[in-house]
Amino acid sequence: MSIGGGVHMAIERGCSIRCTAIQMFVKNNMQWFARPLMPDEIRAFLEHRQRGNLLSIFAHANYLINLAATNPQFHANSIRALSEELTRGDQLELPFLVLHPGAHLGAGEEAGLKKIIASINAVFRKVPKVNIRIALETTAGQGSCLGNKFEHLAYIIGRVREPERLRVCLDTAHVFAAGYDIGSESAVRKMFAQFHRTIGLDRLAAIHVNDSKTARDSRVDRHEHIGKGKIGLDAFRFIMCEQRLNKIPKVLETPKGKELREDVVNLNTLRALIGG
Repeated sequence: MSIGGGVHMAIERGCSIRCTAIQMFVKNNMQWFARPLMPDEIRAFLEHRQRGNLLSIFAHANYLINLAATNPQFHANSIRALSEELTRGDQLELPFLVLHPGAHLGAGEEAGLKKIIASINAVFRKVPKVNIRIALETTAGQGSCLGNKFEHLAYIIGRVREPERLRVCLDTAHVFAAGYDIGSESAVRKMFAQFHRTIGLDRLAAIHVNDSKTARDSRVDRHEHIGKGKIGLDAFRFIMCEQRLNKIPKVLETPKGKELREDVVNLNTLRALIGG
């Protein structure tokens, strides 16, 4: 949900179409830095009369951040930006901030993963007292992006100094484009079993429910409306009905217009799958 007009507007927009969970940015998602949140802005969010209607509100980091960046200034900006966004999210009492792990930009997979680990350690040193966690997002593997294999995320979690501060966000369009088969109920069960063996379902903080414009193993990140893409409805039916996933917040990152009509259609499609 957009935060145009103030962070509290994300709550109003979500409630206007009967969401029970929303994802938001904590600042402009295409700018490195922003002025600090003012006390009245924080209060307007925390004390919003509709906040209790949402069972989960969490944040997504801005898209400029790359913890594996090879350019020193870009990397320094990424460390500072992520630290500041964690602080903002903590001020809003959000449980976690979803983050794309990073892109190695030609340095190689192993070098990129080690750079991400060192970067996360540096960020956690800068913000030692916040309660908010980082939820590393599965990626499509587009370009040199890391995180398209569950093993990448397990490697990072297993080697950072404070692994208890990390969680994972699974994106259906991304895992599909990365090559994981989720085109049938048996296939999506196997994918979640593999996730559990490699990372652990206890680490799963959220699910981005997105169909994919591109084919399986395309390594191309293009989201589509539910049931209109290449994945099919079986994966979404499983996610909506599987008891182990009941309390995991699920959000749409599908194309939308200002009136949010597309979100309403997608929400109705997902809700119709429950018990269907």
